[in-house]
Amino acid sequence: MPKLVDHQARRLLIADAVHRIIDAKGLDSVSLREVAAEAGISMGAVQHYFATKEEMLAVALQQLNARISVRVAATGESDPLRLVRAAMLEMLPLDETRRFEARIGLAFLARAAVADDLAELFRTGVPHVLGFFAGQLRAAQAAGRVAADLDPDEEAKVLFGVAQGVGQAALLGYYPPEAAAAAVDHHLARLTR
Repeated sequence: MPKLVDHQARRLLIADAVHRIIDAKGLDSVSLREVAAEAGISMGAVQHYFATKEEMLAVALQQLNARISVRVAATGESDPLRLVRAAMLEMLPLDETRRFEARIGLAFLARAAVADDLAELFRTGVPHVLGFFAGQLRAAQAAGRVAADLDPDEEAKVLFGVAQGVGQAALLGYYPPEAAAAAVDHHLARLTR
């Protein structure tokens, strides 16, 4: 009887191997051979799921973003401002899991600056984050928790910028985790004044 393979699980296994290689050796070290060895599967199996290295990197980046989204959703938070806070904190390197993801994300961002295919993934992904933040701010406005004259779309850009800037500084050790979280809280507190 043929062996049943969970194709989605296999793609995630490969994406996780890509993440570990990027974290340990850098994005330039990602190759079919390295990924196969790290995932514990054959090169042919990797090629079965990904025709090119670029496709494999794209899925690995999408999986990295999905991990963060799943954790935000798992908070079960319904208050819009607490949900924004939870999302921003998930973007920050506050523990080893998030530091691991932040290092990988920064490697992808650096590559995207010179590789248009990865840059396109960022260009299409960022609007989803901005839309999420803006939607939560609109909900907070409707509940009377945020000033009615605040522009949710513009503020969403600022929230994203705060998370990115604080996250990069924290990753480099400039902000300890408590200070990074406090910076997010400080910014969010000014929205409710």
